[in-house]
Amino acid sequence: MAETRQPRIEWAKEWLKTTKSLYINGEWVEGRGPVLESVSPINGEVIGHIRCAGEEDIDLAARAARTAFDNGSWTRDINHRERRKIMQKIAATLMEHIEEIATIETLDNGKLFTESCEDVTNVADFFDYYAGWTDKIYGETNPVLGDFFSYTRREPVGVCGQIIPWNYPMDMAGFKLAPALACANTLIIKPSSMTSLSLVRTFELIDELGIMPKGVMNLILATGSMGSAITRHPLIDKAAFTGSTTVGRQLVHDSADSNLKSVSLELGGKSANIIFDDAPNLDYAIDRSFVAIMSGKGEKCSEPTRLLVQRTVYDKVCQGLAERYKTWKVGDPFDPASSQGAQVSKAHFETIMGYIEAGKAEGGRLLCGGDRNVEGDNAKGYFINPTIFVDCNNDMKIAREEIFGPVLTVIPFDTEEEAVAIANDTSYGLAAGFWTNDVARTQRVANALQAGQIFINRYGCYDPASPFGGYKESGWGRECGSRSLELYTKAKAIWYAHE
Repeated sequence: MAETRQPRIEWAKEWLKTTKSLYINGEWVEGRGPVLESVSPINGEVIGHIRCAGEEDIDLAARAARTAFDNGSWTRDINHRERRKIMQKIAATLMEHIEEIATIETLDNGKLFTESCEDVTNVADFFDYYAGWTDKIYGETNPVLGDFFSYTRREPVGVCGQIIPWNYPMDMAGFKLAPALACANTLIIKPSSMTSLSLVRTFELIDELGIMPKGVMNLILATGSMGSAITRHPLIDKAAFTGSTTVGRQLVHDSADSNLKSVSLELGGKSANIIFDDAPNLDYAIDRSFVAIMSGKGEKCSEPTRLLVQRTVYDKVCQGLAERYKTWKVGDPFDPASSQGAQVSKAHFETIMGYIEAGKAEGGRLLCGGDRNVEGDNAKGYFINPTIFVDCNNDMKIAREEIFGPVLTVIPFDTEEEAVAIANDTSYGLAAGFWTNDVARTQRVANALQAGQIFINRYGCYDPASPFGGYKESGWGRECGSRSLELYTKAKAIWYAHE
């Protein structure tokens, strides 16, 4: 039986009374930038403050990470077994404090408390998983001609600059922190200024353990515009970013304009989810398709925002979605009965509402939702009812642009070839899924879809061992599994001439 977690709201209120600051070279320091308010989207109230970094602080952090990498014990004295133990201790500590971190995350981000608990658990799992990789980073012997012995070794890439989005502050931090540390890199990490608080608490807990050498992990709190100060810095060897495609493009320019640091990007998506009329369990396909888009209040890069339904089952699917809507509760994210929390901010709430109006104007038939939820205390926050447009086509704005909210676009199709063509007709390629009972079709369609993850008969499957990343404008590189080791190491070929 799963353990029931309880929010630590009173603890969080006390913790939030102090302005949060930067963590550089093993010390908490006051940033030179502005003080920003942290506003809870649950009720629009200020819950805390963060002191942001100036460019001088980012330079200080980069120098600390550089010194720790070039001359510190992390790379010189701590062997892979000791590094594994350090990462395992971090994982255990996160689980010991899961309710604290999850409470902070929900207050700051608006997602369900249960979802925040899942995120913290995922980060602990990432640290445990990559702890197991610390002694499995192998080199190769190279089959060269002549009287030579040639081999390749994998070395840490160096100082890493990591920039985290606001939708999954903990999860995305885990994607980047764990493999970087497993490969003996040092790092600077910057969460979004809208949702920095959970990562501050994480760094507090790691600092309290007293097991991480100074300068290895540095935390920068800053506005999004300061990200370029990280990706342009000449002492940083690698940049890793999760966020919008627009910002990703800028970071590529930053790399080109500075020291040509390596860049990995996990960017936007407009993923297709295809229901064929031979789906093995149509009722489950309908339910999962609804939950996959609406959970996390739709603020997920890989969410299945376009639902393609074969015309022979189209009416039944639409009816099933409408019925599922009736059981979905939008409300207090700390209430166990709630299914969906608040959108992350007022500005993003207004962006989503703008897309909903565009869908109406373009002729999409509104099956359900399409409005702000103002029931009871929800009126104080930024809550949107699950919104489903049906009878759409792939040329509509709501079918082409990333909305990042609880908005589903349903598009009918007739043939397999048509479904694949519609699914691939997008500038993104992060994920896609389909439902079928035809074994031959599973291979045809999976091979034809242009996306980095393909889900068959269950949309949304994730594990630290499976690569995550996209095609086209959804990014560069793959995170998770052994692929992350490629991002956080570099190859060196060594030749030895026989006498």
